[in-house]
Parts: sequence; structure tokens; C-alpha cells
Amino acid sequence: MDFGKFWEKYGLYVALLFMFAMMFSYSVQWLRVGVGHAIDTVLAPLVEGFGIPFFILIVMLSAATGLYSSIIQKYTIDYERMTEVQDRMKDFQKEYREAMLSQDEKRIKKLDTKKDRMMREQLELSQQQFKPMAYILVLTVPIFFWLLYRLSQIHNTITLPYFGTISLTAPVIWVIPAWIIWYMICSITISQVIRKALNIGGI
Repeated sequence: MDFGKFWEKYGLYVALLFMFAMMFSYSVQWLRVGVGHAIDTVLAPLVEGFGIPFFILIVMLSAATGLYSSIIQKYTIDYERMTEVQDRMKDFQKEYREAMLSQDEKRIKKLDTKKDRMMREQLELSQQQFKPMAYILVLTVPIFFWLLYRLSQIHNTITLPYFGTISLTAPVIWVIPAWIIWYMICSITISQVIRKALNIGGI
């Protein structure tokens, strides 16, 4: 079977299965520690040799995450078609609302037929956005494994608004530790800048 056709037909399911496998791997301690230790041989000099503060290192890693995620999405998602479909959907919704308000049964029946086609296009776009996640997770999960590996061995603090100076491993929101909150803030912020530079839309 042609790989392109296979991926077009089953890519979403493959990506979802891979995502679940990656999330499950977090619970496999020997795998998590093993991957973290292997990556530590490469990244340890940044911590030990250059003495970069750990919260700054998280900024650097989140910037890398934002960069490769944006590049992968840029070349795996058709943003022009996405914008085109979204614009058509807005126009359709406006037209449909007008037909409903005027109670034009003939026009509503005609739009109902068009609505099915529009919904299929929306579904295709939603599926398309999931597929890059498999590629992104291959790079992101090992980074998280290394952060978990390092944070289990050292004690670092960070100062956050409303929370003051706390340990990076301390829970901030429910059971979510400070380092994940900091990573998310940095990644989202930097990603927006990268997306603007690459002229791509949001996910």
C-alpha cells in the first residue's frame, strides 16, 4: 500500500495510538529513567559546566519545543486551506442564520445539504491537526523525561507571581508542579512569536 494513501486514511488513528503510548510511557519508571539518563549525558554540561540556572534551562528547552513544533506544523498542516474553510464556514453560518430568521424553508433545505459538506471539511481539518502530534511527541517526551530525571536529583527554586519563591517540584495548580507551569508559560509565549515569524496560524 502506498504510504501517502495509508497515512491519509489511517494517520489520525496512528497518531492517537502513538500519543497514548507516549503518555503511558510516563508510568514506566525504568524507561523514563533510562531515557532521562541517556539524554543527561548530552545536556548535563549545561547544568554542571556552564552553571545555567535550571529555570533558564527550561526557557531554552521550551523555546526549542516551540520552534520544532511550529516548523513541524507548518509543513504538515495546510494553513491556507484551513483559513479558506474557516472563512467559508463563517459566511455559511451567517447565511444560515439569516435563512432561519426569515423562515425561508426552501433556502434552509438547500443550506442543509451544503451544511453536511461543510461539516465534513471541518472534520478533515480537525483530523489533520492531530497528525503532527506524533512527530512532536517523539521530540518532546524525551525532554520531559530528562527534566524529571534531573529534578529528582537536585533542588531548584523559582519565583512566580502570587506564589513567591517555591521549589520547581512543588505543586502550584492542583498537583501540577511549578516547573510544568513555567515550561507551559514559556513555550506558549515563545511559540506565538515563532508562529508570527513563520506566518502560520494557531492550533
